[in-house]
Amino acid sequence: MPWFKKDRAIKVTSKKAKVPEGLWVKCDGCKEIIYKKEVEKNLKVCPKCNYHFRISSRERIALLSDNNTFEEMDAKLSSKDPLGFKSVTSYRDKLKESMANTGLNEAVISGKAEIDGIPVILVVMDFFFMGGSMGSVVGEKITRAAEMAVVESLPLIIVCSSGGARMQEGILSLMQMAKTSAAIGRLKDAGMPYISILSDPTFGGVTASFAMLGDIIIAEPKSLVGFAGQRVIEQTIKQQLPNDFQRAEFLLGHGMIDMIVDRKHMKETLTRLLRLLQ
Repeated sequence: MPWFKKDRAIKVTSKKAKVPEGLWVKCDGCKEIIYKKEVEKNLKVCPKCNYHFRISSRERIALLSDNNTFEEMDAKLSSKDPLGFKSVTSYRDKLKESMANTGLNEAVISGKAEIDGIPVILVVMDFFFMGGSMGSVVGEKITRAAEMAVVESLPLIIVCSSGGARMQEGILSLMQMAKTSAAIGRLKDAGMPYISILSDPTFGGVTASFAMLGDIIIAEPKSLVGFAGQRVIEQTIKQQLPNDFQRAEFLLGHGMIDMIVDRKHMKETLTRLLRLLQ
């Protein structure tokens, strides 16, 4: 007879606590996992390494302009499909998807605003709408904004964030480079200041046109700015480029831009510049 009897196996059931999704975000700069609300309170800038996350055009407008002063222009302009472009998905479907995801009609918002009481024409590109690509409507809205700045005798501020020209519109998209540049030229002939702000990323035809024509060119820290990608350039010239090539700090060191400004200081910097330029 056994001295001890084996107890029946006790089944232990433990309930795993459900952690809501979206509470944490991984920083692309330092690769740390950070509490999302902490990042949002810091204007979507990493509190550990100062990496500037991409923000939407609406968030940018709220950051730069005084409360309830922004009056949008040309809000109903939207792209058509002049070439009947089709790839994996049609251009029409891609536009509808971007409109649904962003709540915007196009990759740029323009309008009148005030910055610390100073009236300006403010244009903000949105990378979340088809990579901020510049098609016919984007070029038209930027051109109209520059023309309005001339008529109203107001400074023009453009916040750039774009992958470049929109390939789905072919040559019509490439024409916007000359069109927007000509409009900026007329603005300068009228003696009105133009400030260009480069955010991550600013590339292609946007860099090759109005983005680099500012009287003062500002960039956010570590923003990627260029025309062609680094790998394309390396394959073309058969040389290896520096690791920080096309970053804002590299461009500042080589005289391509005028200053680098943190997001939290952008509005006060613009205020100071506008007062000096006026």
